[in-house]
Amino acid sequence: MEYLNLDLKNLTKKLIIRNAEIVNEGQIFIGDLSIENSFISELKEGSISGSFDNEIDATGLTLIPGMIDDQVHFREPGLTHKANIFTESRAAVAGGITSFMEMPNTVPNTVTQELLENKYSVAQANSAANYSFFMGANNENLDEVLKTNQKDVCGIKVFMGSSTGNMLVDNKKILSQIFEHSPMLIATHCEDEMTIRRNMADYKEKYDEEIPFDCHPLIRSVEACYLSSSLAVDLAKKFNTRLHILHISTEKELSLFNNSLPLEEKKITAECCIHHLWFNDSHYSKKGSLIKWNPAVKKESDRKAIINGIQNNVIDIIATDHAPHTITEKNNNYCNAPSGGPLVQHAVLALMDLVKKKEISLIDVVRKTSHDVAKCFKIEKRGFLRPGYSADLVLINRNKKYNVNKNNLLYKCGWSPFEGHSFSSTIDSTIINGEVVFKDGKINESFRGERLKFDR
Repeated sequence: MEYLNLDLKNLTKKLIIRNAEIVNEGQIFIGDLSIENSFISELKEGSISGSFDNEIDATGLTLIPGMIDDQVHFREPGLTHKANIFTESRAAVAGGITSFMEMPNTVPNTVTQELLENKYSVAQANSAANYSFFMGANNENLDEVLKTNQKDVCGIKVFMGSSTGNMLVDNKKILSQIFEHSPMLIATHCEDEMTIRRNMADYKEKYDEEIPFDCHPLIRSVEACYLSSSLAVDLAKKFNTRLHILHISTEKELSLFNNSLPLEEKKITAECCIHHLWFNDSHYSKKGSLIKWNPAVKKESDRKAIINGIQNNVIDIIATDHAPHTITEKNNNYCNAPSGGPLVQHAVLALMDLVKKKEISLIDVVRKTSHDVAKCFKIEKRGFLRPGYSADLVLINRNKKYNVNKNNLLYKCGWSPFEGHSFSSTIDSTIINGEVVFKDGKINESFRGERLKFDR
């Protein structure tokens, strides 16, 4: 990766982006957007007058608010042979992600306020994107969870099923207490552990250690997902908890959510992820461990149902669940290959391909990756192209192809499930807090992102 050595801060003190196809708040129009210091100063269909320190001619480019990814695993501390905040935040920025929320199953697990703040310190020093970190819950740390400041922490993470970091909350009393007393949004991973163990025993008996990868959605089954998700919903309704269920992967789970209320009034919300929008179980034969995620990629009917859930607002957010492992770790048989893969660099590009296929609208992409993430988490002054809001923006060339290969990957793990694919679009540039952080394949190494704040 080649880095920009320029300090672009002074160049972009007053910046104007001209003649862009602007997508924002349900509208698409050709116009200008101006930035003063780190904030949007004006947005207009047509031309903005005035003098500016720098000008970007965005003719032929699409301008959207940057993606806010509410679920990533950047592996720091303790698992930095797979990834770290420095490398993965740069991959995110190159992919049009301007803010991320990172998960607590690191080593050690993020289960104390001290460990949580340690991660913020690392991000302050190293992150190229804006950041927030979830506080982790386990069976022993309720007191620490309740100390979490809802103004500057995105949420509480509860593993109600599988956990790659020994964070499974399987004590029903503690689980109820977390739901009853949480000061803020609870985000859950929902897969029923006992169902998975029974299924795994059955398939091990049948195949021993050589279980085919296409058995993954049968082991981590629809039933396992629904049983756990429905329990979370029941607890949330009982205690009036603000619940957000991550990475919905099945058509059946969609019945647990509805669109009867505006997002701002919902107490129970749902997220889906890029891999469940792109892959289905027919891809295991070629991709194998590279598309082994928890929850599993399932049937084409599940994929289509999730896309329909986006369209009708049953699904509220699109995220990545970026969770890299080394290729050596992945190159194992089913029982030994870990679940998860890198996605942040190609998430927006994948969505642009789905737009081109007319599976998702451009307006829905912007809503579900920016507007509605900001609404769901009550993020202060981000997620929209509005005067007074932080200038977190992405310019996309939807007429320039981008071929994924090892030479242009920024992930520390050095591989992608999209290798060999040619996306229909290219990320032209990424602007964060008013500064050009990524442009023409180069990153402004002098820039650091900011800690997200929440209006709660």
